[in-house]
Amino acid sequence: MSFLAKVARRFGLFAIAFSLVLGAFSAITQPALADTVEVKMGADNGLLKFVPETVTIKPGDTVKWNMNKLAPHNVVFDATDTPSGDKSVAKALSHENLLFSPGESFETTFPADAAPGTYTYYCQPHRGAGMVGKVVVEG
Repeated sequence: MSFLAKVARRFGLFAIAFSLVLGAFSAITQPALADTVEVKMGADNGLLKFVPETVTIKPGDTVKWNMNKLAPHNVVFDATDTPSGDKSVAKALSHENLLFSPGESFETTFPADAAPGTYTYYCQPHRGAGMVGKVVVEG
């Protein structure tokens, strides 16, 4: 085998080994990707509701609420209806400021250690009209 062929072969083997090590390191160090789920505030047909009314997420995921129809809306988590029963959790997840313009939005990222279960929330101005939603956090 010629000298150049030996060098090319060794370089090729080195490049493959380096790529494998780099790929394994990259797979180990990348965090799990969190998802963002979107919820409309006010249905397209004008009903006072969240669409969808129930979303299912994993701890660390984000819920984005988009102002759609029939303003004003906000999102207040029910302190008596969280899996942990901790009122501070409900307060931390809530967005009490009202949105008025279509296209406005806000997000809530559920902590990585969020207790699995159902978190009930409502729109403060329209709770009496039944504008209630749920976020189900999977375990």
